Amino acid sequence: MTTSDVRTTGHGESATLLRPHAEQAFAGELAALAAADDRPRPPSWQLSPWAVVTYLLGGALPDGTVISPKYVGPRRLMEVAVSTLATDRALLLIGVPGTAKTWVSEHLAAAVSGRSTLLVQGTSGTAEEAIRYGWNYARLLAEGPSEAALVPSPIMTAMRAGSIARLEELTRIPSDVQDALITVLSEKTLPVPELGSEVQAAKGFNLIATANDRDRGVNELSSALRRRFNTVVLPLPAGEDEEVDIVTRRVEQLGAALELPAVPAAAEEVRRVVRIFRELRSGLTADGRTKLKSPSSTLSTAEAISVITNGLALAAHFGDGVLRAGDVAGAVLGAVIKDPVTDGMVWTEYLEAVVRQRPDWADFYRAAREVS
Repeated sequence: MTTSDVRTTGHGESATLLRPHAEQAFAGELAALAAADDRPRPPSWQLSPWAVVTYLLGGALPDGTVISPKYVGPRRLMEVAVSTLATDRALLLIGVPGTAKTWVSEHLAAAVSGRSTLLVQGTSGTAEEAIRYGWNYARLLAEGPSEAALVPSPIMTAMRAGSIARLEELTRIPSDVQDALITVLSEKTLPVPELGSEVQAAKGFNLIATANDRDRGVNELSSALRRRFNTVVLPLPAGEDEEVDIVTRRVEQLGAALELPAVPAAAEEVRRVVRIFRELRSGLTADGRTKLKSPSSTLSTAEAISVITNGLALAAHFGDGVLRAGDVAGAVLGAVIKDPVTDGMVWTEYLEAVVRQRPDWADFYRAAREVS
């Protein structure tokens, strides 16, 4: 699929895609917001800042259209993030793995620019060309440096179009490559010395970067680069009910996208998985009476979503069509135990000291013992 294909794919066609982009999956909501939005819009924005926040947090429009929430959390965080994009400061979303940094980044770009695909995925092998530009070497050798031989990066494309560019896992990129962003963010230009020219950013251009400091292979940002960003820290869900709500919503969306056979509502198993993750993550049981050891894994909300989705697939294809403890026990075990020795001890202790003592969790205890 080419870039033009991505931009012109209709809402109906997105139903055939495994993972539609945000602007495809929620095209109806974005169109309804644009029609109802009478507030001032920054240059090149598809929606006003107020409408962007409404798109992220959900709400009801005067014509009765319901906007589904994309992010469940403090409204002020989203207001700060959106207002940052309306200035000349770039936005850095920081949080532990699984706090919806990528999800928020994608939806922000979709709502602001109508396009979330101008993306650079940061890794330890990301080269400077991914941030600046590269060359079509066949044309370069045949013709020499020329505009036709230049291959723009997603960031250069966003600068020309006045759009939002996204950069995932900024801290995984080597430090010397990170610093290629400094001129882009401070001067809003990208020099092309081979052509004796430069690309100046059109109004509306900005950058959303994501980062976390919990994974291995993290490269600290230089102070010069940090100064070019406004930082918003995305927290883990504050309460159990909030996290259950997030997991339930995303599981429903994923189930529909994957066309899993219908499985009856599994509120009990969702809450159980969320509680296990929260207790092990915090090192304390929900009643505050028992201290626990925490495993090396992050046990994020995203992992809880994956566990439940996997359980739904098991229940639908190999079970009786009802999500039960046995359908999620194996996935919970896999999420908790990353280090077979250390995490295995943590899980065994939790299973015997906590799970076994809860009479209404007897089915999960049996299932977990079997897969262990």
